[in-house]
Amino acid sequence: MSPARIAGVYGPTGFDMAPIVVAKLPAMAGAIIILVVLFLVFPVAIIMSGAVFAAMIGTTTKNTVDAKHKGSELLKISQSNPYGR
Repeated sequence: MSPARIAGVYGPTGFDMAPIVVAKLPAMAGAIIILVVLFLVFPVAIIMSGAVFAAMIGTTTKNTVDAKHKGSELLKISQSNPYGR
């Protein structure tokens, strides 16, 4: 007989579920995991997605403006090295 059947753990369909390992963690472990996700993972994900979005908009805008001013003095100035190195 499986350990789940001995413990009396059954799923919603009546089949044995795997033994619940999470139940052996301290009572506050779930709350600590949720707080770590809320305060560390979500802000970093939002900042990184904002950086990717800003890079995409910047590249698209630069390519559009370069195509619009092709052959003009403005494009030569923007592509030159102002430091002379």
